[in-house]
Amino acid sequence: MSEPLLPTYDDVIAAAGRIAGHAHRTPVLTSRTANEQLGAQLFFKAENLQRMGAFKFRGAYNALAKFDAAQRKAGVVAFSSGNHAQAIALSAKLMGIPATIVMPLDAPAAKVAATRGYGATVVTYDRYKEDREQIGRDLAEKHGLTLIPPYDHADVIAGQGTAAKELFEEVGELDVLFVPLGGGGLLSGSALSTRALSPRCKLFGVEPEAGNDGQQSFRSGSIVHIDTPQTIADGAQTQHLGHLTFPIIRRDVDDILTVSDAQLVEEMRFYAARMKIVAEPTGALSLAAARAMKDQLQGKKVGILISGGNVDIARFAQLVA
Repeated sequence: MSEPLLPTYDDVIAAAGRIAGHAHRTPVLTSRTANEQLGAQLFFKAENLQRMGAFKFRGAYNALAKFDAAQRKAGVVAFSSGNHAQAIALSAKLMGIPATIVMPLDAPAAKVAATRGYGATVVTYDRYKEDREQIGRDLAEKHGLTLIPPYDHADVIAGQGTAAKELFEEVGELDVLFVPLGGGGLLSGSALSTRALSPRCKLFGVEPEAGNDGQQSFRSGSIVHIDTPQTIADGAQTQHLGHLTFPIIRRDVDDILTVSDAQLVEEMRFYAARMKIVAEPTGALSLAAARAMKDQLQGKKVGILISGGNVDIARFAQLVA
């Protein structure tokens, strides 16, 4: 099998041009309390304040913006636990493209409602018994749709890389950057921007302990498949990295770290109480890892990518109470 053609930082630059005026240029937040607690200077890239509440809008819009007339008319299909679903649905609505989204039966109600609210048709499946990728491929073949997977797609990766690009443009080079990791779209895109704009920056991907397929893959040198992990970080309940995301991560990332669900709840609580923002469990991965590494961050300039804020409000209240 031939080596896949990997996206480059030039693709991130092109993506930034396509999404300009459509995606929000999200704010970079600071917290004196967080700086004091960790002994470092922290910069939070708030993708929880992105359109539809997560970084996923960047990659989805970039991918759909490249469709030709025939693809736009036929429509798009995607599979997602929630954020990619909403991102594709919203992007498709903005461009007048019909969208079908394959979502798990147990996806957060708020994410399903939002996806339907953007006009997409939702097809449900059992994430513990059925293969969402196969369902997506079958729908694409049957109806002539273009399948846009949540992370293993060059245009999606390039779009996700624009978040880190904006962070470096705003605050300059960093010593360390922490990025949440599910299937690797955000991390691999961030890696392209990091190596171009802050080449000496240490880059860490962060997964839930229960779903450390990325860490296993990174350390073994080949993609490891796991069963669907049991974790509150539903955006990181992926079973494996992608054929495009993995080689970029292996090449450009320094290490993959893991944190517990209890640590995620602590950081969700911190964001709400001290920074007055809502982060979903997956969005809290990056700060949880930074706090666990605080002894190594003393005096450093640190980037924290908050990937999203889409959490059912009743579930959020239950977790942080």
